[in-house]
Amino acid sequence: MNYIIVTGGVMSGIGKGITAASIGRILKERGFDVTAIKIDPYLNVDAGTMSPFQHGEVYVLKDGGEVDLDLGNYERFLNKELTSEHNITTGKVYRSVIEKERNGDYLGRTVQIIPHITNEIKDRIRKVSEDSYADICLIELGGTVGDIEGMPFLEATRQLINEEGPNNVMLVHVTLVPTLEVVGEQKTKPTQHSVKELRELGLHPDIVVGRSQKPLNKKTKSKIALFCDVPKKSVISAPDARDIYEVPLQLEKEGATDIILNHLNLQSKEKDMQEWRKHVENILEPNDDIEIALVGKYTQLEDAYMSVTEALKHSAAKEGLELNINWINAEKLEKQKQNQIEKQLTNVDGIIVPGGFGKRGSEGKIKAIKTARTKKIPFLGLCFGFQLAVIEYARNVLKLQNCGSSEIMDELDEPVIDILPEQKNIKSLGGTMRLGNQTTIIEKQTLAHKLYQRTRIIERHRHRYEVNPEYIPQLEKAGMKFSGKEEKTGLIEILELPQHPFFMGTQFHPEFKSRLENPSPPFQGLIKTAKQNKKQK
Repeated sequence: MNYIIVTGGVMSGIGKGITAASIGRILKERGFDVTAIKIDPYLNVDAGTMSPFQHGEVYVLKDGGEVDLDLGNYERFLNKELTSEHNITTGKVYRSVIEKERNGDYLGRTVQIIPHITNEIKDRIRKVSEDSYADICLIELGGTVGDIEGMPFLEATRQLINEEGPNNVMLVHVTLVPTLEVVGEQKTKPTQHSVKELRELGLHPDIVVGRSQKPLNKKTKSKIALFCDVPKKSVISAPDARDIYEVPLQLEKEGATDIILNHLNLQSKEKDMQEWRKHVENILEPNDDIEIALVGKYTQLEDAYMSVTEALKHSAAKEGLELNINWINAEKLEKQKQNQIEKQLTNVDGIIVPGGFGKRGSEGKIKAIKTARTKKIPFLGLCFGFQLAVIEYARNVLKLQNCGSSEIMDELDEPVIDILPEQKNIKSLGGTMRLGNQTTIIEKQTLAHKLYQRTRIIERHRHRYEVNPEYIPQLEKAGMKFSGKEEKTGLIEILELPQHPFFMGTQFHPEFKSRLENPSPPFQGLIKTAKQNKKQK
């Protein structure tokens, strides 16, 4: 197995995850099978109980793993499905070691960071690599070099390089090269200090990726090469890209692929990024634009809806459109009258209400859904957005008094959305929802069937509450169509309004399986209809 380990220096949020995913893509374009691991040094076992404000969206894998959003980037860039084993956290590692100690697996020895924690880390890396049968395993080490919580992982990295051999492991260090605006000079000192910290831990980067506003100039590259002891050709310039999907093209242009393959003694099978380049050009050179209103409660932090915005972008690019997202805070809508909201939303080409939890902002989302329904604006509701669409219809079409979801309202007369029976006695929050892949059966001659072109689909879930079966006959009689149901239980998965240009809700999260090469059908349906409506205006 060949390993590429990506570390980050100076500060977080400089694009280490996108750089790692892009390295995976350029190697995939050369014909190699690449798998990916994300290491998160936090003590949480997984990302399931973390607020989007803390860490961005919680990304759900096919096996139900709730993980860091970087796993989503890996899946989108590599066009591959990963599992929860591809996310290693401090919580997982320490829990496993402590359980082994309690079971007597260490035969009375003192359990220590070295070798027991570091061995556990290496064992997990090797297991994922072997089980994937890939040519190359890409490992992103989260956090920043120098963070105390990342030290065991860096030590495990040092040991892995010694055990596997330097020609089978490559270390890529992503760092910040800021520009001092006063003199307009690119400063290398932060990079020098970051690499110095790595070397003090016994690690030497084979490639230094310099993140900057503009391309690194020759002087800057030479200085980094000299002070960081890497060849000049191994200093890769990674300036701010127009779009994240352009980054693989930047790395390829800088010669990163050849440097990696030479280091790992791998022979390139092919060299053609034309298809990827075409997809990127569709994003960067659109024929027209489209405006979609995203109504949520985390709109101050766009990463909270990363998979949703990427899925919208995939579909817009396929239609030759530039995507403009109108971020609308659902809590602010709660304070507005319906006619004010209608005035605000009737100018957009489509409305999307994504997933979420809790009461905050829910009434604002319901007002937005009512506007989409009554004003015939293309609408897509995801998970919680799907549930709120049912509540809006029950209130305003069925005229049910005091109806809603038992998740957010107490003492309901009409709980049209209620907790799943198997969830009622669960106390623990982490990893206990209805998670991951579930099979949906789609009824023929429906909007869902037209979009998916199949009667059986598999999509990912993350929820505890469902449409209450007692209300299904009333809702259907009033005109709401439930076009998709779970294969074994009959739980409602898809709703639509046949009399509406495009009104669809999904209990699952189709955004998690959307790819640049193959956009999600519900998102593509929304964008296509929005495009048609815009032409008719």
